[in-house]
Amino acid sequence: MYDYAVRFETHDSPGIAVFCRDLPELNSYGDDEAHALSEAVDAIETTLSLYVDQRRAIPAATPAEPGEHVVALPTVTVAKIHLWNEMMARGMRKADLCRLLDLKPVTADRLVDFLHASKIEQIEKALAALGKRLRVSIETL
Repeated sequence: MYDYAVRFETHDSPGIAVFCRDLPELNSYGDDEAHALSEAVDAIETTLSLYVDQRRAIPAATPAEPGEHVVALPTVTVAKIHLWNEMMARGMRKADLCRLLDLKPVTADRLVDFLHASKIEQIEKALAALGKRLRVSIETL
C-alpha cells in the first residue's frame, strides 16, 4: 500500500536522478543505482514530511510500471502514514492528538514526524486511541 515505485533518469552529468509518480514533490539523486535506491527512502520520508506540513493526506502507492523500482519503507514509517491519514480523515490536528493521548506537543509532533525515529509502541497506542489496530505481517523476499 505504501511501497512507492521510483524511476531513475540519467542525463549528461554523472549520477542518477530519482523521481516518483505518486509523490511528485520527490526528487533525489544517487551515484549509482544502489546508492539511488538507498537515498530514495530518505527522499520519500522527507517528501512525506511536506504532506504533514501542508496538512495533506498521504497518497497510497500505485503499482510499479515497467522499468520502475519499488521502495519498501520501514514499518515505523508505514505506521506513521496510517496514523497521519487517519488524523486527516477525522480532521484532527496534532493538538487533538495531544489531548486524546495526554501528550506534550513535542511528543505528538514526533509521532507524525517522518524524520524522527519513534518507538512503534507509541504509534500503536495512538492508532488504538483512534480505534485502529496495528498488524505486522512477514513476507518472503
